[in-house]
Amino acid sequence: MATVVLPLVAGIMAGVHGAMSATLGGLVSIVSGIAAAVVASLGRAGSAGGVVVGALTAEAVKVGLVILLLWLVLATYRDVVVLAFIGSFLVTVLIFSMAFFVREY
Repeated sequence: MATVVLPLVAGIMAGVHGAMSATLGGLVSIVSGIAAAVVASLGRAGSAGGVVVGALTAEAVKVGLVILLLWLVLATYRDVVVLAFIGSFLVTVLIFSMAFFVREY
């Protein structure tokens, strides 16, 4: 939802490049989160140690992918609106991290 709303706001404030930058910022977070989930689901959960290793591996993949994707966008997209890009990335990261606290009844 944030990856839809933030580009609209950035588009109004900074034009097409602002909207594209906000979209890319949100996608960095989404793609890295999906990659971490895939890696975590492939891990061995036969023991507590296996679960910890799988979680740490998934988190390492996520951090590495975040760094790579942030660099890739900033290095290749000449007209990136940095405030919209980083702002959207941070908002989506915060939303994903807050999902831990949401409980279904």
